[in-house]
Amino acid sequence: MNKNIACVILAAGKSTRMKSGLPKVIHPICGRPMVGYVSDLINELKINRSIFILGHKHQEVSRFLPDGAKVIIQQRLIGTADAVKQSAKLLRDFQGTLLVLYADTPLLKKETVKKLIRYHIDNNLDATILTARLENPAGYGRVLRDKYSSISGIIEEKDADAFQKEIKEINTGIACFNKRKLFAALDHVKPDNRKKEYYLTDIISILYRDGGLVDSVKITDIDEALGINTRLDLAKANRIMQERINAGFMQKGVSIVDPGSVFISFGTKIGKDTTIYPFTVIERDVRIGKRCLIGPFAHLREGTVLEDEVLLGNFLEAVRSKIGRKTWVKHFSYIGDSRIGRQVNIGAGTVTANFDGRQKNITVIKDKAFIGSDTVLVAPVKIGRRAITGAGSVIVKGTNVGDGSTVIGVPARFYRKNK
Repeated sequence: MNKNIACVILAAGKSTRMKSGLPKVIHPICGRPMVGYVSDLINELKINRSIFILGHKHQEVSRFLPDGAKVIIQQRLIGTADAVKQSAKLLRDFQGTLLVLYADTPLLKKETVKKLIRYHIDNNLDATILTARLENPAGYGRVLRDKYSSISGIIEEKDADAFQKEIKEINTGIACFNKRKLFAALDHVKPDNRKKEYYLTDIISILYRDGGLVDSVKITDIDEALGINTRLDLAKANRIMQERINAGFMQKGVSIVDPGSVFISFGTKIGKDTTIYPFTVIERDVRIGKRCLIGPFAHLREGTVLEDEVLLGNFLEAVRSKIGRKTWVKHFSYIGDSRIGRQVNIGAGTVTANFDGRQKNITVIKDKAFIGSDTVLVAPVKIGRRAITGAGSVIVKGTNVGDGSTVIGVPARFYRKNK
């Protein structure tokens, strides 16, 4: 992008409609705080100068911002115009295009914002807003136009009259401004509305009144402009983002048998020719190799790593575990905090009992071991290469089953010990 672009990201609001103790912008969407998606967008646009405006519980929000992010705290939450005005000091020497984004609008695509910026710069405009047409525009600010169809202002729904509420063209909130014209207009914004706040949208009518050049770019996919204000909005955003994530994997060679019943968190890595069966949940920080088979009804939690050609079958949970190439864990198992080698067969009903009431403990199972059905491994334990556990065995804490040995029983005792 043009180097003469800066960005302000608004993330200060209380988000009372979420009815949550968490700041709205750190609520997760597909396993990632929504503010993270906006941070990614800025990076994709290659905007080097960006400022996050924080307010409500700013200490919590700050933990989810990129390293080195420029942050300003809005001490009094009195509106979006005041929030943008807080960036004045950090933008004192900047005189280009200022892009305004919202941390609670995580679905925007790079291509859409690029189009907005290009149109703004190419036409030397004072303000360019991203708009959309909705048959049911309830909840959004309406775009006002004069008799020549020029944009003359934006009216928030709470302040709109019955006629204005019939307008189908809505404001998404995303906008580009001539920085100098914007900050001059900010001094004229008044809290003349029901909420008694300083609205950034009032800038449009001020610029229009003063003869400024104001125009719009219409968004083609209204889902991109979804702002998260309620739990219903959050659920909708999760669904849309999940569709994007699943589609991205399928385009890269992963088979997802039923994308509508597979839930994959942001940042997961999956190799080509892997198949994900229905009702599978894959959480954050999971890596899956090539030609694996996962599910149905599998739950892969954080820190799980699968090498190539692993089979994880029905009703299985794995967490913080590494599973080696061509290992099978086909039925009804819990694999936690485990290091499993290659070509291991884990029988149905196997449980790694990793928690002793105080801490998590490690289970090690080496290459080509055979774990009999309903084995319970009370970690920490080690199962050697080509070792065997009998069906229903309980391997007690601290046991070291040597290479090639066999153990059976409750508690397990050596049936054959490889000396």
